Amino acid sequence: MSEAMETAPLRPYVRPSRDDDVPAILAIYRHHIAQGVGDLGEYMPEPLDAEDLKRRRKNMRGRRLPHLVAERGSEVVGYAYAVPFRKRPAYRYVVKHSIYVRQDALHGGIGRMLLNALIDACAAADYRQIIGYVDGANLASLRLHEVCGFREVGRLASIGFKFGRWSDSVVVQRSLGPGANTPPGNWMALDGLAQAD
Repeated sequence: MSEAMETAPLRPYVRPSRDDDVPAILAIYRHHIAQGVGDLGEYMPEPLDAEDLKRRRKNMRGRRLPHLVAERGSEVVGYAYAVPFRKRPAYRYVVKHSIYVRQDALHGGIGRMLLNALIDACAAADYRQIIGYVDGANLASLRLHEVCGFREVGRLASIGFKFGRWSDSVVVQRSLGPGANTPPGNWMALDGLAQAD
């Protein structure tokens, strides 16, 4: 085997998460919450343990919501998932997402790979809009979302306090599939649910 082949970096890929990924996912999450700029929605996180995460993943799969990991070699180097934006039936075609990349894998294209795969998975499940909340100081994440087709649709000023500073939450949004150009295929059957809500 040539020296070039021996030293070539392993190519990352994205796949659905599994239960045995949970320890790596928790390590990435805990690092970003404790150290990183992160998602303002996580500034005061509830305790998250392995069983909680396994239960959440099972619930997501039951609702056709993606929970993905990026793997390089045999290591999980990032993850991303989507959850319902709101519980009421009128919002059933909208998801909110989160994405985390392991600290030593930042700025290597993992985030873009994960976010694009998440967008594709949500569109394939017939969701029409995807929303995210990004710390206003997290310029790398804001740029990633812009490159992946999100646009800033709002800014909540000074709503987070962490590391001795106030932070804005930037709301970003992207259409999925046909977006709002056509109604969903089953809207008439389910619209009675929304009206009864």
